Amino acid sequence: MKIIILGAGQVGTAVAKNLADEGNEVTVIDTNASVLSEMQARLDLRAVVGVASHPAVLREAGADDADMLIATTSSDEVNMLACQVAYTIFGTPTKIARVRSNAYQEVTELFDNEHIPVDYLISPEQLVTRHMHRLIELPGALQVVDFAGGRLRLIGVTAEAKGALVGHSLRTLRDHLPDVDCRVAAIYRDEHAIIPSGDTRIEADDDVFFLATRTDASVVMSEMRAARESNKHIMIAGGGNIGFDLAKRLEKQHYNVKLIERNHDRCVELSTQLRRAMVLEGDAADHELLLEENIGEMDVFCALTNDDEANILSAIMAKRLGAGTVMSLVNRTAYADLIPSNMIDIAISPHQVTIGELLTHIRRGSVAAVHSLRRGGAEVIEAVAKGDKQTSKLVGRRIEEIKLPHHTNIGAVVRGSSVLMGHRDVVIEPEDHLIFFLTDKKRIPEVEKLCQVSAAFI
Repeated sequence: MKIIILGAGQVGTAVAKNLADEGNEVTVIDTNASVLSEMQARLDLRAVVGVASHPAVLREAGADDADMLIATTSSDEVNMLACQVAYTIFGTPTKIARVRSNAYQEVTELFDNEHIPVDYLISPEQLVTRHMHRLIELPGALQVVDFAGGRLRLIGVTAEAKGALVGHSLRTLRDHLPDVDCRVAAIYRDEHAIIPSGDTRIEADDDVFFLATRTDASVVMSEMRAARESNKHIMIAGGGNIGFDLAKRLEKQHYNVKLIERNHDRCVELSTQLRRAMVLEGDAADHELLLEENIGEMDVFCALTNDDEANILSAIMAKRLGAGTVMSLVNRTAYADLIPSNMIDIAISPHQVTIGELLTHIRRGSVAAVHSLRRGGAEVIEAVAKGDKQTSKLVGRRIEEIKLPHHTNIGAVVRGSSVLMGHRDVVIEPEDHLIFFLTDKKRIPEVEKLCQVSAAFI
């Protein structure tokens, strides 16, 4: 595909790398020539310097025959206008825009071909808020990814010595939970990935990723660690879009929420828009303020400002002062990789969360969804089985008969309204949604090829 990406920030660069590595013809537009020059030195792509919404700049980038435009600049207005120009002048078939402001997102009728022609609207703030909300709903979870409209969940959890399954092989899971069907997709031990078998033993401090239905997820988690009470008391540092949206969601579910914001005017605004949450003016890295607000009684502390250093500092301080689970937004990948897990429980990369959503809309063919795990170190792909036994490498075959790429397994199969765990005797049928777990991202093209039908299929 011929794809134009607007904006060479973290999201734009990451998407460009993914698409260029997969053999797409990628052109990136940005006003910063030095950033583009650096990108070209590392990636196989074209670069055009200029304002992304200008018709002449888009024409120079090849908009006349582009298959897709992805607008990821820092300006909502530029992103929306660029989609309008691409549609009106160049007839670009698919247009994706990143829009941050709730003021635009709330007016759903704004985005159609008669008004602002955006085919897919991406909101990083909403994606991150949803991600963090799921983590708060499941105490002890490191990552939560939903499939099949939320009926199936992939959950990452750190095993504890007190967990009933710890020290036992996976084949005993059925003995522990006779009425629950689940599937362990991968285990990370000392940062090394293990594709599990029935003989694999779960050890304390393993990061275990498993698939289970929404109703069974918490029961399976209880086998990996000591039982935990539901989260009730939440403290949020930062009253920006993410902090506000998260507080609004949580207060509706009757969580006890405290939100700390430094800016006085923003505090006044937040206090008028939040009904139950307590809004506090101050610095979340203020030792005395945290103690005064009983940080040690907080089940979850979320550092959500737009400053990585401030987030890391306040999260580490909250952890040392007794907060339960500590989460922090970390935009810079280099920072996230340096943070020990005993200081911050969960470091969330907004651009990694956003990339998964973007790739879901970008990939063609049978791939329905893509999710990054472990800060981009692993991938989960939801793919649709097409064709028949003659034209497909999947349809009509038991899972044990499918020649999967190395470091890859099928964790589950979604068939209509039913969820089947990826046991080896499950036979794949047309239109099944397969959940692939990859501990090596380099295997993505092999998985996509595996899901393709032969040329004979019409």
